[in-house]
Amino acid sequence: MHSPLRIAFFGSSLVSSYWNGAATYYRGIVRALHQRGHHVTFFEPDAFERQQHRDIEDPDWAKVVVYPAHGEADAASALEQARGADLIVKASGVGVFDEFLEREVLALRSPTTWIAFWDVDAPATLERMLADPNDALRAHVPRYDLVLTYGGGQRVIDAYRGLGARECVPIYNALDPETHHPVAVDHRFAADLGFLGNRLPDREARVRRFFFDAASKAPEFDYLLGGSGWDDVELPSNVTRLGHVSTRDHNAFNCSAHMVLNINRDSMARFGFSPPTRVFEAAGAGACLVTDAWDGIEMFLEPGREVLIADSAEQVNQHLRAIGPVLARQIGERARSRMLREHTYAHRVAQLESLLEARLRAAA
Repeated sequence: MHSPLRIAFFGSSLVSSYWNGAATYYRGIVRALHQRGHHVTFFEPDAFERQQHRDIEDPDWAKVVVYPAHGEADAASALEQARGADLIVKASGVGVFDEFLEREVLALRSPTTWIAFWDVDAPATLERMLADPNDALRAHVPRYDLVLTYGGGQRVIDAYRGLGARECVPIYNALDPETHHPVAVDHRFAADLGFLGNRLPDREARVRRFFFDAASKAPEFDYLLGGSGWDDVELPSNVTRLGHVSTRDHNAFNCSAHMVLNINRDSMARFGFSPPTRVFEAAGAGACLVTDAWDGIEMFLEPGREVLIADSAEQVNQHLRAIGPVLARQIGERARSRMLREHTYAHRVAQLESLLEARLRAAA
């Protein structure tokens, strides 16, 4: 970019991953923007006990504004602080006052301020809007200067264009090599297969199918379950429950299990081209990654060489039986090399800058 941008970002949380799977994505994007000289202020509500479960202190690569979540007046006050920024982003899934923010942020547009909607869960957002003609967000989509998405490929682009979006561009998840990298094995996380993911209604059935069923069918293996919400679930005897795993332990988790499992949420699997942050975290740490099958995986990692694909619990266990430590390490190292070569947040922010420059030229 010719000159640094002042960017105001309304999201769920930059400083806490507690019930906030988008934290890794936000941190990667915002840190990379800072490294390119841009100034980001991240506005997040004091909600869902996230401030009590912080993973990081306020970083030096962003200004964090935590606003109260008592009423819409609190959100309105935060919006007023963002007035005058070059780019104001409303992310999906802030968690409180989303409808209010999605409507009122548009009042901050000016000839020198662009307003973007950044959908960090595009498949689910689109399925919700397409199922309900009266969904509040539908009316606002055509009014945003730009819709950015965390993934979703051509189906997501076409769906947003069908709802009147002026422009829709996926900015895929990526690796922040400063945050996710190989570390020493930590025996707390030693297992044959590790899975890290919060219990969510649109993923639970797939977790049961790919993880719990795999554990039930292979009592000779040890399975490790990390993430919030699983406390009252009856688990097979060879599954160890960890509860919430802080982001500061993710590298150790990914480096200590023989293999790491990724399980997509229903809507992301249906749309494809929506690799979650876990894929990049695990690959960046050099883990041998097994993922459930979804369209577009080969755009990020080569199946069989850089990642293992499973269509069932039986296939998960086949991989555990067939892949020894040496080959598992080779698969993880290839995945890490591919990420560093093509899929870092520096790559994503360069793409975003090119997009904004093209719009600046068009506006001029």
